[in-house]
Amino acid sequence: MATPTSDELVWRKALDLDALSEGRVTTATCEHFTVCMTHFEGEYAALDNACPHQGGPLGEGSIENGLLRCPWHGWDFHPITGKPPGDFEDEGQTTYPVQVRDDGIYVGFPREEAHEPTVSDVMAETLTAWGVRWVWGMVGHSNLGLADALRRREEAGDLRYIGIRHEGAASFAASAYGKLTGRPAACFAIAGPGATNLLTGLWDANVDRSPVVALTGQVDTQVLGRGAFQEVDLKAAFGQVAQWSQTVLPSSPHAELVNLACKSAILNRGVSHLIFPDEVQTLPADGAEAGGPDGRVPELTIAPPADALSEAVDRLAHAERPVIIIGHGARFAMDAVTALAERLGCPVLTTFKAKGQISDHHPLGCGVLGRSGTPIASWFMNECDLLLVLGSSFSNHTGITPKKPIVQVDFEAAALGRRHPVDVAVWGEVGVSVDLMRARLSERETRSHDHTDEVAERWEIWRTEKVRRAAETGDGVASAALFAALTRHVPDDAILPVDVGNNTYSFGRYFECARQRVLMSGYLGSIGFGLPAALGAWAATQEEGTPFHGKKVVSISGDGGFGQYMAEWTTAAKYRMNITHILLNNDELAKISKEQRTGHWDVWQTSLTNPDFAAYAESCGTLGIRVQEASELDEAFARALSHDGPALVEVMCDPKLI
Repeated sequence: MATPTSDELVWRKALDLDALSEGRVTTATCEHFTVCMTHFEGEYAALDNACPHQGGPLGEGSIENGLLRCPWHGWDFHPITGKPPGDFEDEGQTTYPVQVRDDGIYVGFPREEAHEPTVSDVMAETLTAWGVRWVWGMVGHSNLGLADALRRREEAGDLRYIGIRHEGAASFAASAYGKLTGRPAACFAIAGPGATNLLTGLWDANVDRSPVVALTGQVDTQVLGRGAFQEVDLKAAFGQVAQWSQTVLPSSPHAELVNLACKSAILNRGVSHLIFPDEVQTLPADGAEAGGPDGRVPELTIAPPADALSEAVDRLAHAERPVIIIGHGARFAMDAVTALAERLGCPVLTTFKAKGQISDHHPLGCGVLGRSGTPIASWFMNECDLLLVLGSSFSNHTGITPKKPIVQVDFEAAALGRRHPVDVAVWGEVGVSVDLMRARLSERETRSHDHTDEVAERWEIWRTEKVRRAAETGDGVASAALFAALTRHVPDDAILPVDVGNNTYSFGRYFECARQRVLMSGYLGSIGFGLPAALGAWAATQEEGTPFHGKKVVSISGDGGFGQYMAEWTTAAKYRMNITHILLNNDELAKISKEQRTGHWDVWQTSLTNPDFAAYAESCGTLGIRVQEASELDEAFARALSHDGPALVEVMCDPKLI
């Protein structure tokens, strides 16, 4: 039996005098010590709570026939001395001195040594040196060493940790943050199911080119490959979703692995994955120092080849009706793109993912092209004689016609002409390339004419039609009315995460963007994205000195999407996130019903049984408002948007009026 012998014991109260009856055991936690407290034959004792066999919690066991029995595998110990019965050479459990005082039972513990840096400390510090400021995740048994290192970074003010209810929300939040800021955040999970729960959100980041660092626990290295509890081959499971993945081993260059993970996420605009076996997380750092980005990342201003640039400029100069189409890849170059459009006087259309990158109130802004778009955008594409496509991947949902001459600009060489041949492929950063084009065009005459009057005329036609649709009545509020009211109330500089479904199609069609930033699950199209994305967007609004600081987050979903991650509303409540969520409730997966009808199928299994979502929001300690009539929209939106904290507006909608 081992007993602490330090002369400088720290005495901490473990129990009240009447808390433990004779013959019983319990668990007591005093600061960082957890002990099994026993009361046997009139004496109290404090034993190390972990059974030496497999760490079973002795405080959850019982005293049988005069012996303390481990609840896991039945190992026995004397309740006071901690010694095992029989002739075992094992000295038994560590015991701690006990004092019975007037106000309770006290246990004497040795003074704790100062924290010695671990491998996880070095790696967490390296993450923050690379600018990783946010981690969304769930703490669990196979990531506790890393969790403690993240806790220390949070206490130092280097990052914020947001505890979520489902790991999928963590990866969606990190993906949304990366789409919005262009900078990586992290998601965090245990081995096995925790890690696999991250996959959907990480695929969203992968296909939408968002930088994310995934941190997952793993079983001990000595049991890898032997079918241990929650063992999953995580490198294989993450497969193509992670463009860089590495297991952290005892002999790894630990800071360098984080350097490579962050560098790869930033340069490749995708997912990096670090796998932390349980026992490696707490290995001593042995003097290792944290890494960082200095000297590791090149300047990301790739100028296009001279010949391609010259040909693109020549095409633009000779076009009479050029049109610019901007994709999500142009989101950080919009000042340059807008200046070029104004130089040419040509209409600007956006893909759905790029909605809002140019204001719908700009004299040349024409809204969204494609299935979620406006007739304005499609009209100008059909009437043009040249398409300048910037940072777009030519999704079939957008429907950029291959029948028009195309100049395509993209930072990724493989994206050029990926779906069909283009006339001029320009490999370079969008902002750099567009600035060079504008400079060249300023030196020569062009044929293009100012199309602002034409753009205004097409908008007038469409707005008249929107007013007519907003006035339609049925079994619930019409989408045109809802988004007209939202256009009136949402702040011009808000961040708008949107979900998937008819609610999103209607948003693309009817909502008019001023300077708002829109976030969506673009290529993956994952239902449930909206609310977790709002968690990620809210994080960006907390960063002082950035373009998003203090902005309002207004997320939008249908009842199907909200239902997927509705538990995360409690996350918004816990951290008092200033998020307004607009929930379109039609008791149906209406987009799927529509597809079944279009495909001449029977409408089957698309109905939903919903709670009162506004009442649910109230039960979470947040504001909940239910809207039954279009006449109630303005008051509801004004009240929700002025609320300091999470607010949910549930609008009862007609699935036919989309």
